[in-house]
Order: sequence, then C-alpha cells, then structure tokens
Amino acid sequence: MAYEVERQVAVEAVAKACRLCEAVRQGVPAKRALSKKDRSPVTVADFGSQALICRSLAQAFGRDPVAAEEDSTALRSEAGAATRAMVIQHVAAIWPGLSDQDVLDAIDRGGHEGGATGRFWALDPVDGTKGFLRDGQYAVALALIEDGVVKLAVLGCLRLPAGPANPAGPRGRLFLAVRGQGAMERGLDHGEWEPVKTAPAADPAGMILCESVEPGHSSHADAARVAELMGARRPPLRMDSQCKYAAVARGDATAYLRLPTRPDYFETVWDHAAGSLVVTEAGGRVTDVRGRELVFSAGRRLKFNGGIVASNGALHSPLLAAVKQALQEAKDRQPRT
Repeated sequence: MAYEVERQVAVEAVAKACRLCEAVRQGVPAKRALSKKDRSPVTVADFGSQALICRSLAQAFGRDPVAAEEDSTALRSEAGAATRAMVIQHVAAIWPGLSDQDVLDAIDRGGHEGGATGRFWALDPVDGTKGFLRDGQYAVALALIEDGVVKLAVLGCLRLPAGPANPAGPRGRLFLAVRGQGAMERGLDHGEWEPVKTAPAADPAGMILCESVEPGHSSHADAARVAELMGARRPPLRMDSQCKYAAVARGDATAYLRLPTRPDYFETVWDHAAGSLVVTEAGGRVTDVRGRELVFSAGRRLKFNGGIVASNGALHSPLLAAVKQALQEAKDRQPRT
C-alpha cells in the first residue's frame, strides 16, 4: 500500500499531539494564551503539539521539511518563560527524555516556506485555537505534500462526537486520507478504521451549510444569502477548525463555505491541505469561490485562490453559482468611491 510508513508515522504523531492538547485543555491554568503579532492567540497546546509532531517527523523522515504555523521565538524570551516551562512539562508527559532545547528546536523545524517542487509536511498543531479556548471544536491537522499535490492527510478532531445521532456521546475522532485510497475515520486512540463518504445528492432544501464560528473568518451574511439562493431551509452548522471538512466528509454537513471577508487575505496551506484531501477522498469536491482547484504549490499561502467551497460533490456546481451571485450582490451594495 502506498505511503504505508508515512501513514503510520503521521497517525501516531497526531494521536500523541491530541493527547497533549486534551491534557492542556482540561488543565485550565495551562490554557492561557499569548498573542501573536497578528493578535491571534497561541497556547501551550499549539507549541507542544508542534514539538511532538515535528520531532516524530524528524526521526522518521529526517530530510522532510515542515511548514507549520508556530515558532519558538516567544518561548525563548524572558516574558515567555512561564509558558515555556508549561510546554516542556506537557511534552515530557508524552515524550520523556527530551531536553528543553530539543523541544524548542523541534518547534522551529516548522519554518519551511513550501513551494512547487519536492516533498514537505504542512502542519497546523491546533487549528481553531479560539474553539480550543472556549471548549469548542478544534483539530490537529497534518498533510504530506509532494510537488504541490496533497498526498496524505490526518485530522485529529478532538471534540467531535462519533456521529450526529449521539452528540452527547464519546468525543474524539481521527480522520485519515491517502490520495487514491479513500478516507477513513476511527476513535483517537483505538478502533477499526471505517470508510467515510459525503452525503448523497439530495434536494438543496435539505442541505446543511457549515461555516466558521468567527464572522471575521467567513462572511455569515453572504453565506446566509447563498443558503437562500439554494433554497436551503436548515440552519447553518457553525464550528471552528478543519472539523468542518470532517463534517462534510462523513455527511454531517453538505457543504462548507469560507467566504472572503476582505480581498487582500490569502488562506494558509496548513489550514486546508489536510481537510481538503479528506473531503475529496470521501467523494466530495473542494475549490475556491471561483471554482478553481486549490493550489498548494505557491509557498505558505494559497496565493492563487480566494475563499473556500467544499461540498458533497453533486451539489458543487449549483453551490458555486449561488456563491458567485451572493458575492456579486454584496459587491454591488458597497458604496462607490
């Protein structure tokens, strides 16, 4: 089976990171967040998760670079000493024997710039940090990219229940996709892999649109107009992180919309590489709002794409048409200068 070793290493690494993240989340004082330059939060879990995964990848595939969200600059400062100590403590609980320098150096393996040639891993150690902080949905997302093509993806959705029929049941699902081999899910640390498939084609009136909790991440007003144009009658499913991709992949939702809130913003590779492969291997389709395939070969950001439309596949074309109309109407309402 193709990518057998990569699959095993990636699954084990993400599972380790998931255990650390949940330990941090359940220990309230350790959840406190630092602010990055863009004012987004970063927590002990972000740093610890990245350290564990980058260390695992370095041991197994020493030459593979990693493009990841965090670096250790804040932790190495005097102001970051308390956070650094908590990161070291949580990493040691999962991987004993690493020195402080080992942990910081592992975090800094995530500085790769990406590109169109060669092989690298894209990592979001805690995708949906605001969801993590509010005890909502969040994910650990890891993808292998070769010559600009996503080949393998692992999503750890730590607060996602086993299925929508039992939302109060046990939480925590692991999703795996290998290009050309389909998508699967299981519990975080155990259980048999089970195939996942997107929702079958249905009347758009019954479709469920999934979108971000934060209105700054995706235009809720435009998404509501898309739903109206499609004739969808069910309320949107709002959650943080790439768990939205997982929801589409296994049919909890029909589509995921991330509609642009400003024209100068480009999505990051690690925010969509893993989730997009999980959806496509489950039978769905993922493009930008103009219907273009996502381009993962332009560095650390999706510079040739705007917004995200992920669907069950069958409804993708009418959904794109509705998105186009909704965005044009919003543009026409803007005051002319």
